[in-house]
Order: sequence, then structure tokens, then C-alpha cells
Amino acid sequence: MQNKFRNSAVVLTLTTLSAFLLACGNMAETPVPTSENKSTSSVNQAGEDTGSAEQTAADEGKVQQTRQFKDWTGHNATIPVTPERVIYHGEVTGDLVALGVIPVGILRQEGMVFDDLVANAEDVGFPFNVEKALGLNPDLIIFSNNDEEQYSQISKIAPTVTFNSFASLEDRMRILGDMLNKKQEAEEWITANKTATAEMWKQLHENGLKEGETASVFTMYPGNRLFVMAGAGLPQLLYGKDGLTPTDEIQKVIDEGMGFAEISLEKMTEVAGDRIFILDPVTDDAKQSTKELMDSPVWKNLPAVKAGKVYNFSIVKASGDAMSREWLLKELPKQMMQ
Repeated sequence: MQNKFRNSAVVLTLTTLSAFLLACGNMAETPVPTSENKSTSSVNQAGEDTGSAEQTAADEGKVQQTRQFKDWTGHNATIPVTPERVIYHGEVTGDLVALGVIPVGILRQEGMVFDDLVANAEDVGFPFNVEKALGLNPDLIIFSNNDEEQYSQISKIAPTVTFNSFASLEDRMRILGDMLNKKQEAEEWITANKTATAEMWKQLHENGLKEGETASVFTMYPGNRLFVMAGAGLPQLLYGKDGLTPTDEIQKVIDEGMGFAEISLEKMTEVAGDRIFILDPVTDDAKQSTKELMDSPVWKNLPAVKAGKVYNFSIVKASGDAMSREWLLKELPKQMMQ
């Protein structure tokens, strides 16, 4: 039941954060399997009524090679060697974009750093809109969910693989690189990201960041609920090599395999680090709660607040995907070095 709720809700994080919080809590429960590269060849024969996507390829006289791919939840799916019309349904679309793959269908969220690059992609919605997906003639659907009932319906449209969007960024890029026949591009991106990340932290340390400084990431959820984030998105960058350190209370959350924890306002005094990062929410009521938080005596008396070491980021832009990571590597120094 827990996993089913997690996966039905996870995409709602794109507009409300709720599923982001729920999904992060299950990160430790779902190991990331590696894909299998057992390649086989098959031919879509012209004139054979095997579905609109295959028919289109056949009509154009194309020969499409396929192979077996073992996905996140253990399905052995037969997928194209080089997918050309991909639908990605999940919250890390930027991973595909960073590999040079622009999906024909996505779960759209306005305000991402790569909006212009996916402007022509169709929004397949939440829940997944089967009719829209059919009209896109996909040759591969990547489904960031482990709900078997939904998988069964979606996999009737086109070859479908499940994908753990809460795996580490490097793991995701390698899995997608394999899945999309972009292995070289994935390794090049990983290498470039490691170099850029190291250079960013070097720059920050040269400009006042001290070894061992702690950091906390907070966000407000509708209903005046305060959360400290630990295991996805911005924290993955902050708590990486050469970076900032989680406070003891946040480390406990991480050690428990949880991506977040709801806390009281009073608890902030124990959780807040030397530097505080606020993820600005999307909904109006959560925005109002954030304002009330910052007007509170507890907030105003935090050492980081008094020292002017508070940084605000849009929760949409400071996402965990590869394109957002590239943006954060440039934006983080801008804010921290002001």
C-alpha cells in the first residue's frame, strides 16, 4: 500500500511537493537494478498491423532493431536499440534532455530551467493519459513508477520500462544512457559534472566557505507544515564531496534512509545549520506559510538568519534532474558569494 501511494502521488510533486516528500521517504526501500544489455534483432515488416508506431516505421521502410532490457522493477522489456519517439512520465525529464533526447511526451511542469527545450513535447498528464500517448506513436515509454496496474495499461501502448527517478544522479544517467543508446553521452556528462562541481566548491572555499560548515534545506507544505529536506534535489548537491555538512539532526534523517522529515517551528533551532536554504513553494497557501515562518521570532533568532546566510531557490528550478543540476552549479555560487 505504501509503495502504491508513493508512486501514485510522486508526480504531484511537480506542482505541490507532496509526492516529492512521500517519494523521498521510500528511497532506501527501492534498490536500483542495473540494466541488461542482451541485444537481439527484430524487424518490423511493412504492412504488418502491429500498432501505429511500428506501422509508421514500416511505412517508411525502416528496420528497427530491438533488445532486451531489465527495468527498475524487474520487467524484461523488449525495447528499440535506439528509441526515437520517447515518452517520459516522471519528474526528472531534464536527465533525458541533458543526454540530447527530447521526449515527444512528458509530465509537464512549468518553470523548469529547460522549459524552452521541451516546449513542443505533449503533456501526457497525471494520471497518465492513454489517449494522448497513443496519438504520439511512441516507440518507448519510460514510467517513473512501480505501480503494476498502471504499468499493465501503459505497456499496451508501446514498449514500457519502469525507472527509479530517486536513484542517484549518476546512476540515473548511466541507466538512461544504456536505455537510450547514449552511453558515451552519459559518461561525458558525468565527467563534466564532477569537474564542474569540484570547481564550484573550490571557488566557494576560496571565497569564505569554511570546512565543516553545516547546512539545512527547508520548505513549507500546504497546511502550514514545515519540512527539512535530506535526500533528493538540492541536498544531494549540498552534501556531496567537498560540500557542506548536514547537521546532526539531518544526518539522523539521512541515516534512517528518509528523504525528509516534518518538524515543528520550535525544532528549527536544533535542525538549522550555519547556512539555510529555503525552497520556495508553488502554492499560494504554502507561500503565505513561508512568509509567516520568516516573520516568526524563532526564525529571526537563528544564527544563520542573523548572519545573513539564508538563500532562496525555487523548488521547481532547484530540482534533482541533470539540467537543473547544471543550473544550480552556476546559481549556487551567485547566491552564496553575494
